[in-house]
Amino acid sequence: MLRTFAFLSIAIATPLAAAPTFQDTAAIDRAVAAFAGHGIGEDGGARTPVDSRLKLATCPMVSMAWRSDAHDAVVVSCTGPEWRLFVPMRMPATAPKAAAPLVIEPTNAPQPIRPVYVIKRGDPVTISAGSPGFTITREGVAAGDAVAGGRFLVKVDQTRAPVQAVAIAAGRATLPGWTE
Repeated sequence: MLRTFAFLSIAIATPLAAAPTFQDTAAIDRAVAAFAGHGIGEDGGARTPVDSRLKLATCPMVSMAWRSDAHDAVVVSCTGPEWRLFVPMRMPATAPKAAAPLVIEPTNAPQPIRPVYVIKRGDPVTISAGSPGFTITREGVAAGDAVAGGRFLVKVDQTRAPVQAVAIAAGRATLPGWTE
């Protein structure tokens, strides 16, 4: 009887002790808010909270940096258990420049605003990523249209899935997280 009780108590306690712990996403939200100086949903703050369904390995010390000089995303990374997370930021609306007055001419029907695509589906694209001292480039074919700064897919190999890239100019792109 005592032996059976001991085995049951070990069997019940073992799964609880072995349950993995995950990084607290609310703590990441607080750290990003402190790093950016603005709260979630505010101009200059994170667009939305980090998805609480993420199961990131617990990190004793996360590091943060801006993804680019535009401060459009914060890169939260951990080197202990290696992972990296991009938190998009809410960009403040900029006021139009007062260089020339805006003249509005009446029309019969509203004209739709059409984006200016620098890369179109089927265009050859050179993807580059690097830092001072090295650059890696890869040729591919655009799988979709993209405006400057927009993301799109590039087919670099017929046997593999397309990679995501950020359009820079006609025929040129970089990988997300890299600046030119």
